[in-house]
Amino acid sequence: MNRLCQHLRTKKLYIDASPDEAFTEPEPDQTAPCHFWCNLTQTVVGPDQQPVHKNSCQPGRPCFED
Repeated sequence: MNRLCQHLRTKKLYIDASPDEAFTEPEPDQTAPCHFWCNLTQTVVGPDQQPVHKNSCQPGRPCFED
C-alpha cells in the first residue's frame, strides 16, 4: 500500500474495518471525493486547494505529512 497523508480520513474508518482495509479497497481513481476528507481543512479539499483522495494524498503533494 502507498504511504498516505496522516490527515486523510474516510467514512470507512467508522465501520468495522482496519485502516488498511478502509484505504486499500479497490476504487476507480478520483471517484466519490466526498468519501474522503482532510482532517486539517475538514473538507474534501486539502490545504493546497486540490481534491482529497487516497490516490492523491501521497508523498509529493505539498501538504503531505507522514
